[in-house]
Amino acid sequence: MKILSVAIPCYNSESYMRKCIESLLPGGEEIEILIVDDGSTKDRTAEIADEYAKKYPTMVKAIHQENGGHGEAVNTGIRNASGLYFKVVDSDDWVDSGVLVEIIEKLKELLGGPDTVDMFISNFIYDKVGQKRKKIMQYRSAMPQEQVFGWEEMHPMRVGHYILMHSVIYRTGLLRECGLELPKHTFYVDNLFVFQPLPWVKKLYYLDREFYHYFIGRNDQSVNETVMISRIDQQLRVNKIMIDTMSKAKVRGKRLRDYMMSYLDIIMTVSSIMLLKSGTDENFQKKQELWQYLKKTDIRLYYRLRTTLLGRAMNLPGKGGRKVSVAGYKIAQKFIGFN
Repeated sequence: MKILSVAIPCYNSESYMRKCIESLLPGGEEIEILIVDDGSTKDRTAEIADEYAKKYPTMVKAIHQENGGHGEAVNTGIRNASGLYFKVVDSDDWVDSGVLVEIIEKLKELLGGPDTVDMFISNFIYDKVGQKRKKIMQYRSAMPQEQVFGWEEMHPMRVGHYILMHSVIYRTGLLRECGLELPKHTFYVDNLFVFQPLPWVKKLYYLDREFYHYFIGRNDQSVNETVMISRIDQQLRVNKIMIDTMSKAKVRGKRLRDYMMSYLDIIMTVSSIMLLKSGTDENFQKKQELWQYLKKTDIRLYYRLRTTLLGRAMNLPGKGGRKVSVAGYKIAQKFIGFN
């Protein structure tokens, strides 16, 4: 039985996927590396995946599928995972191999104890091109360290500080139990990957180590601001699914409810900011429609988010109000990491 399955969604990733795969190989026989070739056509992604599967047959599995987008590649990873825990590492990112070994050993230790951990959290680095001082996302002010804990033992996280896909490892069985199914042909589903399973998470563990390197700098990257605006309908699709999740989920405990509310608050802000920064009347109307969707779906949720600092900033009237709203851009930057 493998301890950890890692899915690597790959789409025309020839130029950078080797660095990602090589960083995971030191996990040895305790790790399962699922290279999901999502219908690549322009380069040697499929051949490279097969090359590693042939060279490391007990560790690496190459999976080829028709193009379904990042979310479907993650879905395929979950369906094929044999490890007790599951992580996604994007093909242009990489991990610290030494910390990977630490994490596997800690997971083995936890599996041998009385507590089954649902979510394992570690730090990640915004590895931005040309930036010497790298920003680190760490959680030591909010989470107990070196112990199993529940939501009520956490401290509130500050605005712009969230558990993202880069920092999380989920228990594989939990992802299947909660019925997680990410939408096809949609970017920004990493937020759904983290958000939707949260009501099922009861026990957590935080390792205060820098594990994941989140690469930022390619012009075609999904978090590039111009690209985000061009794909705003996909961001809105994810945003609405998160609204639906929050409205329907049975969230037990004030601390978890407050955290999920804060997470949805920042996603509403990111969507609103991108729509405002585009400067078009059409997208301003989409921003209005998004908030109306929230109001129609869950009136209580609407009023809670509408009255937060970010919610008020996103809904100031007139052109002057729009200018003030864009001040919330700095918070969105902290969340996404672009610019």
